[in-house]
Amino acid sequence: MNLKADSLSDLSEVANALIDFAEEEKIWVLEGQMGAGKTTLSKAIGRALGVQDTVNSPTFSIVNEYLTASGETIYHFDFYRLETPEEALAIGIEEYFYSGNICLIEWAEKIGEYLPERFVKIVIEDLGGEKRNYKLSKHD
Repeated sequence: MNLKADSLSDLSEVANALIDFAEEEKIWVLEGQMGAGKTTLSKAIGRALGVQDTVNSPTFSIVNEYLTASGETIYHFDFYRLETPEEALAIGIEEYFYSGNICLIEWAEKIGEYLPERFVKIVIEDLGGEKRNYKLSKHD
C-alpha cells in the first residue's frame, strides 16, 4: 500500500491509514534516511492513538514509553546509536516486543535477527520539502 503526504497537515490522515492497515500487528518498523520524517510520523501516530504525552525522539534514551487516553502503552525505539545488536538485548527488547503493545521502531536494521518475524514496515521516501511517500507492507 502506498500513501502520499504533500504537507505535514496530511500526516493525521497517513497515521490513521497506517493504523487501519496494521490491524492487529504490534511491531511497526519505520525506515527512511536520516531526516526523512520517522519521528514526525511517530508523533502523528501517537496523536491518532490518543497518546497523552509529547512524543519525542528516543535517540539518547533508546526507548520512550507513552500512555494513551485509554490506558494502552506504546513503546518508541530509536536504535541509531547502537554499536551492536546485543546492546538491544541488554535493554530487554524481547520483553517490549512480546508485551502485546505497539512498538514503533526506528533504525531496526541495527538489531538484525532480534527483530520479530512479524511486523509492519513503513518505508518513508522524502520527495522534497514536506512531501513524502509511505510504502506500507506486512512481513511474517
